Amino acid sequence: MAVPQNKQELISAINLNFEKLLKELNSIPADLAEEKTMDGHVKGMQMSVCNLVAYLLGWNQLVLKWLEKDAARQAIDFPESGFKWNELGKLAQKFYCDYEGLDLHSLLEKLMEAKQKIVQIIENKDNHELYGRAWHAQWSMGRMIQFNTSSPYSNARARLRKWLKLQSLAQ
Repeated sequence: MAVPQNKQELISAINLNFEKLLKELNSIPADLAEEKTMDGHVKGMQMSVCNLVAYLLGWNQLVLKWLEKDAARQAIDFPESGFKWNELGKLAQKFYCDYEGLDLHSLLEKLMEAKQKIVQIIENKDNHELYGRAWHAQWSMGRMIQFNTSSPYSNARARLRKWLKLQSLAQ
């Protein structure tokens, strides 16, 4: 899929990549969802399917936080307070801990809710707000949202497909 260039393309990319990811996630047997047998977000570490969803949920919640701060005209500490862009592995570990103890079903419910809130916010913005100016460094708001929603959904789907194949569960 091409990089979204406007509001409608962004919404479509988020929804399409999310639906494809959700289809893969719904095929995961519950008894395997918490096994740490997937390559993690930190080199040499293993994660579970639940960790992967926690990671996506963490990023979606960050996007919501950024958008809320922007709407309130408050400074945004990208990517997250206490983390730099070169510390995303540590941030991934934080997301795993933030949602530890939640089962796959609960994580998916929270992820669906966060994704829907992001889409609703996008729907209330115009193309200029989303793509007409730099928002963080050289990146527009729309591009930053895409970097942290539809792109990670696609990446997670690829990770899941690889993992499913290794588990002999690929369809």
